[in-house]
Parts: sequence; C-alpha cells; structure tokens
Amino acid sequence: MTLFDIDPNLYMVAALAIFLVALSKSGLIAALGIIGVPLLTLVMPAREAAGMMLPLLLFMDAIGLIALRKQVSWPNIRILLPAALVGILLGWIFFAFISEAMVRLMIGIITVIFCLDAWLPLRKALTGLPPSKPWGYFWGSLAGFTSFVSHTGGPPFQIYMLPQRLAPVLYAGTTVIFFTTVNLVKLIPYAALGQLSVSNLKLAASLLPVAALGMAIGIFLVKRINAKLFYNIAYILAFILGLKLLYDGVMAFI
Repeated sequence: MTLFDIDPNLYMVAALAIFLVALSKSGLIAALGIIGVPLLTLVMPAREAAGMMLPLLLFMDAIGLIALRKQVSWPNIRILLPAALVGILLGWIFFAFISEAMVRLMIGIITVIFCLDAWLPLRKALTGLPPSKPWGYFWGSLAGFTSFVSHTGGPPFQIYMLPQRLAPVLYAGTTVIFFTTVNLVKLIPYAALGQLSVSNLKLAASLLPVAALGMAIGIFLVKRINAKLFYNIAYILAFILGLKLLYDGVMAFI
C-alpha cells in the first residue's frame, strides 16, 4: 500500500486523528487523546481503527518514555496496572461478542460521560482524597478494557488520577508508564485477533511522520500556548463526536 492507494478522505481523517492524539501524548491537550478512535470510526470500522492506531501509540509512547521515565507515581501504578491487565483479558475474552454497534455505543457513552464530568462539579467532591485501592481497581480495569476495545482508556484513568492533583510532570510520567505497558500487552491479543493486518500496518507506517510532527509541535507549544482555550475546544469536539457515536450505536440497535 502506498499513499496513492489510500482513499484521500480516509487518509486526511486518519492524519488528523493521529496528529491530535500526538498532541495529547505530548502533554499539550490531554483531552484530545480520546478523540482518535471516535474520529477514525467516521471513515473506517472501529476495530480496524484500533488495530491501525496501536503501532502509532507505541511509537508515541516510546518518545514520552524517553522524556518522562523517571517521573512516576509508583503507588498509583501498583494499583492501576494489575487491574488494567485484568481488563485487557476481559476485553480479549468478550471480543467475539462485541459488535461494531456496541463498540460505537461504548465509546460514545464513555466520551460523553467524561466531558460531562469535566464540565459539571462532579469531580470536586473527590478532589484531594487519597487514592483508594478498590476505586483504583475499578477504574484501572475499566481503563484496560476500554483501551483494548478502542484505545479509550484515558477517561477511566483520568477519573481516578486527576482528583489527586499530582504535579503535572508526575501525572504525565505516570500516564506514560501506564499506557506504554498497557499498549505493549495489547500487542499479543491484537495480533491473535488479526487486527494488526498488513494494510493496517502499512497505513500506520505512512502516518509515522504525522505522529512525530504532532509530538514535536506539542512539546514545543506546551509551555507557550493558553491550554485552557485548547481544553475547551477539545472537550466540545469530543462531546460532539461522542453524541454522533451514541446516535450511530442506538440507531444500529433500532
């Protein structure tokens, strides 16, 4: 597969999705990370989108790991990561029973809930509380499951982590370690399920420069741009995409 063999509309949407995810991986606009698969599902099946994105996510993880590997909250990792591995296993077991409509509906629900949680004063009641192991096990397993299905493990992870108000660099490093490990583990079931197809890998390879560009721009701008404005735009865009996926999922069942 070359660039000339790819549908231009598919490639433009895929490039935009990867660029936005790369910006989120750089720490510029973290909320953009949840947009990747929902945006890709507008032009390709959700499962193919998830398979195509995994190698690119690992490429971005490697860059983040080099920069932030020493900034990690290990108590949180020890709570979240074992639970995430259980969630990945459950996602693998139930993969055959999850239809395209269910995937779209699940991504839509998670995306909309995450946006509402950011806009409404739900998180304030939890701010400053020490991390609870049962609470962490729940959100960690959900992060593993949703990450396996559609790379949308960010919202469950953030719902547990953000109220702790860690130093930004410590939060970023913990995120990198968590999702690098989760994404590496997902390689095995993704390969077994045939999601790492040759066409997917070729499309991912063609998008590596886009991922690198997004990371580079994000790292350059992270200390130079008003992040509040970008967060607001990211949440609005994510909310619209979430509603679209909710509608598609519901209509498929009807």
